[in-house]
Amino acid sequence: MDKQGQPKHIIHLDMDAFYPSVEVLDNPSLKGKPVIVGGGKERGVVSSASYEARKFGIHSAQPIAKAKRLCPGGIYLPVRMSRYQEISKQIFEIYHHFTPLVEPLSIDEAFLDVTGSIRLFGQSENIAKKIKQIILIETGLTVSAGVASSKFVAKIASDIDKPDGLTVVPPNGVRGFLDPLPIKKMWGVGKVTQLALSLLNIHTFRDLRKTPVKVLEKKFGKHGVRIHLLAMGVDERDVIPEHDVKSIGHEQTFLQDIILLDAAQKELLTLADKVARRMRHKSLTGKTITLKVKYFDFVQITRSTTLPKSINDGLEIYSTACRLLEKTEVTKKPIRLLGISLSQLSFLGTGIQLSLFDQDQSSQKRQRLNTVLDSLYERFGDESVLPGTLLKD
Repeated sequence: MDKQGQPKHIIHLDMDAFYPSVEVLDNPSLKGKPVIVGGGKERGVVSSASYEARKFGIHSAQPIAKAKRLCPGGIYLPVRMSRYQEISKQIFEIYHHFTPLVEPLSIDEAFLDVTGSIRLFGQSENIAKKIKQIILIETGLTVSAGVASSKFVAKIASDIDKPDGLTVVPPNGVRGFLDPLPIKKMWGVGKVTQLALSLLNIHTFRDLRKTPVKVLEKKFGKHGVRIHLLAMGVDERDVIPEHDVKSIGHEQTFLQDIILLDAAQKELLTLADKVARRMRHKSLTGKTITLKVKYFDFVQITRSTTLPKSINDGLEIYSTACRLLEKTEVTKKPIRLLGISLSQLSFLGTGIQLSLFDQDQSSQKRQRLNTVLDSLYERFGDESVLPGTLLKD
């Protein structure tokens, strides 16, 4: 419900097999063929697969090696992120034409709150139709849409009729829409929870809705209460626009586990540089730095610290991340993944960041250097400039 107690109008938009669809767009000879976009061999995984490839049992996050066994005749292509980002930017500009309340979930997926747009553009179903039409005309790609009064129901709805689907769930039809759906359709309920629910003879949303909430709370704690509400279609979360983002980060899974300290530090330098560039691109600074570590056994930890001032400089982020790394089991346990993120964000010019006159000379020099580097990255790509220590190898 909105502030006046009226149902919200939420649209969830999900591009259809986005990466492969862009590849087909750029190379029409791939149309109708099983196209798989992802990493290389060994630990490489599928990023996205065309619908033709999915018929072979291929899905995202699946090891490339397994995908090739399932579909040896498939067309395997590397990720071209800069191209996907280019198309994504075009698509999100279309979204923003209809509402400022756009919450990106990924490069190809977003929530839109069009409650305040109805007077101008018509009912939410019509808005979804217009968006689909414009995206097809301007990009040649299709998008599936779900329209509902909550984010949860809208997201499920967008997946019902893929590709190029449009599913509308009116406020008075939520229960009838959800009840027959299998529990695996519930966003946020993994295989372990699905198995635990099946042991309680809960297989559909209706089964979950009709189960006493005390039983679910005893079994699953607060999560049991939450999924009971979701089974009834109750989801009061607001659409959070991109400019209200809480953190900016980047992480990397490695082909081989890291066991040496200098190797981990080298990866942190690259991650810090990427995070810093994203921060500056969005005109943001951050005070809290979080280091994410996933060990070889998939145990995951985080270490955080809050700085006295907001920053967006890669070397400062890197040095802080290295100090946090000392609080982990680096060199004792092989590391599979590292990530860095910044939170407590502020926009430049809000008075949070020190002015040039308040900074020391080294800070001023780094700021000027960052401006030059960002210009080079924008013109020549991500690999045009490497952090200094990486050039020694």
